[in-house]
Amino acid sequence: MSNRQPKVPFVNLSLQHQPIQSQIAEAMGKIIQEGDFILGQALTEFETAFAAASGVKYGVGVACGTDAIALGLQACGINPGDEIIIPANTFIATAIAVLEAKAIPILVDCDPETALIDLTAAETAVTSKTKAVIPVHLYGQMVSPGQLLDFAKRHDLIIFEDAAQAHLASREGYRAGAIGKAAAFSFYPSKNLGSFGDGGMLITNDAELADKMRTLRNYGAPSKYLHTEIGSNSRLDNLQAAVLNVKLPYLEKWNRDRTDAAQHYNTLLAPLKHKGIVPIANHSSSGHIYHLYVIQITEKSSIDRNTLQDKLAQHGIQTGIHYPIPCHLQPAYQNLGNPGDFPHAETLCQQILSLPMYPGLSNTQIEQVVRAIVLSLNC
Repeated sequence: MSNRQPKVPFVNLSLQHQPIQSQIAEAMGKIIQEGDFILGQALTEFETAFAAASGVKYGVGVACGTDAIALGLQACGINPGDEIIIPANTFIATAIAVLEAKAIPILVDCDPETALIDLTAAETAVTSKTKAVIPVHLYGQMVSPGQLLDFAKRHDLIIFEDAAQAHLASREGYRAGAIGKAAAFSFYPSKNLGSFGDGGMLITNDAELADKMRTLRNYGAPSKYLHTEIGSNSRLDNLQAAVLNVKLPYLEKWNRDRTDAAQHYNTLLAPLKHKGIVPIANHSSSGHIYHLYVIQITEKSSIDRNTLQDKLAQHGIQTGIHYPIPCHLQPAYQNLGNPGDFPHAETLCQQILSLPMYPGLSNTQIEQVVRAIVLSLNC
């Protein structure tokens, strides 16, 4: 790597934290001073604010996004042995959460252009045991609400959104989390809205479901020492809620910064399409909030994905792969399918590369990334 070549990190959280560091310190200091660490005022305030920002009535904070799905499915009335349709190219946490709810994940393939769940393929996966579909709003782009609602209505299915990468994303007049019966979010530090550790939330318009979720997250107890459900210990703590309360008002601007960065990437990468560099398609216009900016290195490329990733690293550019192995090919989950069952997901896993993306990523840095791609293809 040349000493004149500045490093472009995959993500840089300090750019968003430094300007609001004093606000965060004050909010956390208040929690520490008051000793209000669990199920306190900061959590209630954040639950209310995030639900409202997402266009729904209720939010229930939990320890992580996986718990938001697992406990959320239980709150929705999913029973052991019920089948839940999920995409094959999601993060493994989606499948893990279904299994934790004692349900059966049924994988389906994805759309090769958007990487989102293929609802046409999902038609053939529906059986008499199918009770829900979990659309994963991948990379910050929502699954089409219209198509999703039509699919669920035809088969009388619960829609439970996995919106872990889609904070305030929108499409067709809906915000992520406002389409179905409930939705799960993650506040892992690198998310568009990230805490200083693990965290998650279920949001819903159903008051009874929200009450049951509050019970499930707190040992199955609607009141102290009275346990009416087989629940868990999964609560978003007040320190994390305080951090998220400070950051939430900035989220829309941070999302716009990501969208602007993506548009600059799109413009610069357009001439490389004939060389096999194809960004994952955006069918959501400005509603895509680009948690990740992902390209495909197709068969037309002179080099494969792994080679390109290595060459970019030599230029000081960090990249990621989301995700390199589909769920059914993971060693622990091979019972979910066989090689060749989900060809689009399997192909994408060999071709996708996530480029640097975060609020504050400069046009100069983006130009540096694309220039390094061009040099790598031509070498």
